[in-house]
Amino acid sequence: MGRRRKNKTHLKGVTTESTSSQAGVPKSFVIKHGQVGASIAQLVRDIRKVMEPNTASRLRERNRNKLKDYLTLAPALQVTHLLAFTLTPVAPSLRIVRLSSGPTLSFRVERYSLMKDILNTSKKARSIGMEYLSPPLLVLASFPPPSPTTPPHLPLVMKAFQSLFPPLSPKTIALSSARRVVLISYNADRGTVDFRHYVITVKAYGVSKRVRRVLEGANKGSVSHGFLDLGNEKDVADFLLRKRGELGPDGYESASSAESVAGDEDAVDLADDYVGKNNKKGSRRAVRLDEVGPRLELRLVKITEGVPGKEGGVIYHEFVKKSKKEVANLKEAHAAKERLRKERREEQERNVARKKAKTGGVEKDDEDDEDDDEDGGEDEDDEGHWDDEEEISEGEESEQEEAEESSEDEQEPKPPKKKVKFRSKR
Repeated sequence: MGRRRKNKTHLKGVTTESTSSQAGVPKSFVIKHGQVGASIAQLVRDIRKVMEPNTASRLRERNRNKLKDYLTLAPALQVTHLLAFTLTPVAPSLRIVRLSSGPTLSFRVERYSLMKDILNTSKKARSIGMEYLSPPLLVLASFPPPSPTTPPHLPLVMKAFQSLFPPLSPKTIALSSARRVVLISYNADRGTVDFRHYVITVKAYGVSKRVRRVLEGANKGSVSHGFLDLGNEKDVADFLLRKRGELGPDGYESASSAESVAGDEDAVDLADDYVGKNNKKGSRRAVRLDEVGPRLELRLVKITEGVPGKEGGVIYHEFVKKSKKEVANLKEAHAAKERLRKERREEQERNVARKKAKTGGVEKDDEDDEDDDEDGGEDEDDEGHWDDEEEISEGEESEQEEAEESSEDEQEPKPPKKKVKFRSKR
């Protein structure tokens, strides 16, 4: 029998499609830098959860890893952004680095809440885990429109957050892939940027919670397997109209408590099939956002050109203000550093080229020597041939002398062998 061919693990066309679909998708590293506490480490894991699936969610940092290591490794893995958390004496800080040429945005984390804190305070916010298979929708709110009076750093902040997530087109996006929302809002009064993370939930519109339970069926963990258990109720009206533990004078609750929570502004007609039971195309559903965290309040401190270790000029600084003359002097200093770096790089390239040429010349000399050796070997072969006019009498005499010397060596007496003594056992 011939060997069985493995076809399942070598699918044709998967590589080309995946590379074409991942061409313009930004990828990120979310790391902690330096000594941080357990809360900041958990915050890093929560931010990785938000950035999924286009992030290294299982990245493990080591104490000996430096920021330069990630900057060197990122281009090989096609990573476009680096989010680095560190702990300063004032407050935690976040740096968003656009690889590989910058800019770098430095934020101070004024306040933050972890995922577990948000989920513990909210009873309705639940996350199943399937929402993180697709990237979230980005919503930018309360940012001022571009105008002469708009601060010049705010458009750069908006572009920085927009570049973190893949661009989405309403015409091509699948409705079932819209599962999460990331809200970035600007607080003009405090001068901060608020970060929120929500999960989209879709429910039946125009019915109460109890009617919705009847329509959707029982929970997944119930024993009734898709049917609502009404064995303890005498009538279906007892379940639909009465609150548990609260009875009216006639045994029923008021009609106002049975109304739907969602209003007309929250209701939409589904343009396509959505996840969940009975969420078919064209059905009217109520859409709600449940916050799952984390929650951050960020204050922009500084925007610099380049990446850490190769910083350029300072584009914006919250606390340090410089005059036009000082800014011009700084630009000249950075330009001089850049010219010096370029000259050193060119000099290093010339040195490398000269060394390569030198080593190449040495190899050529070695080859010439090998050729000479080959020629010499041919001459030796020519010398080894017999000549008709050559006399061999001297050679015969030398052979006779060697024979006589060997016979003399044989006549020399050899030393006697030592006798081996054996000890007898007593």
